[in-house]
Amino acid sequence: MLDGKRVAVVVPAHDEEALIGETLAGIPEFVDRIYVVADNSQDGTGARAQQSSDGRVEVVTHPENEGVGAAIVTGYRRALDDGIDVTCVMAADGQMDPADLETIAGVVARGEVDYAKANRLFTGQAWNLMPRHRYLGNAVLSMLTKIASGYWHVADSQSGYTAIGRETLERLDLDRIYRRYGFPNDMLVHLNVWNARVRDIPSRPIYGVGERSEIKLWRVVPTIAWLLLKGFFWRLREKYVIRDFHPLVFFYFLGILLLGVGLVLGAVETILRFMGNELTTPTMILVALLLISGSQFMLFAMWFDMESNKDLR
Repeated sequence: MLDGKRVAVVVPAHDEEALIGETLAGIPEFVDRIYVVADNSQDGTGARAQQSSDGRVEVVTHPENEGVGAAIVTGYRRALDDGIDVTCVMAADGQMDPADLETIAGVVARGEVDYAKANRLFTGQAWNLMPRHRYLGNAVLSMLTKIASGYWHVADSQSGYTAIGRETLERLDLDRIYRRYGFPNDMLVHLNVWNARVRDIPSRPIYGVGERSEIKLWRVVPTIAWLLLKGFFWRLREKYVIRDFHPLVFFYFLGILLLGVGLVLGAVETILRFMGNELTTPTMILVALLLISGSQFMLFAMWFDMESNKDLR
């Protein structure tokens, strides 16, 4: 227990036979339950976890590979069934420092926030320790996640080292949350609709321990970007239209409309210019006005969104 609250750790695992034992051995004593979700592993991940002498460990096996998000949801459901107060998530590949777990889970156990997540960028070591392509991909997705989720104070969106309180977990529709690598991004979108308080906790990044990444950035980044675009419009509708009304939806609508028209018209005029047509002054002024006005509406909408969510930390 931690601060009088029962704590569980969900360990989603896919083909992590080499590292799962060390990961489980490092989980602190205050954790009451450990749910290892073997997501259709082709190696001995599940068997290795079951060999653990730690009585806290429970192994759940997915007969098919459903994705890391689905594995986490399975663990969340087990935690809810067991009445766990704080449910954490740690990867099975040893990349999450167990020394940080008490801090991440503690702020949730004490009721300071509803959801806490590790941020590997706070320490300043990430640029030197993380592979460059993953760092840059993380930076792009973190910015898109800020816009889509409304949590402008949160960074390192791809970090899956998290803790969530039972009441918040009970509110979420777990069936709606994305089941694969975009899970932590989509999770933030859903949390914002419920006005959940979210906080980043500095965490030391760990690399070079034998981990294997199956993430292909050229495929994952566009997929998550599309997921965030859909999540952005869903959040606006749910939070600012259906559950409550906020004029920022008009600013976003006008901003997107004017920017879109301005970009299309500008592209058409540029193509016509290359084809030998002359650009007229009124057309150039119209394109400039559309782009400037659209940008201003977008910036005001983002500012309204930041103000609306400034207390959710």
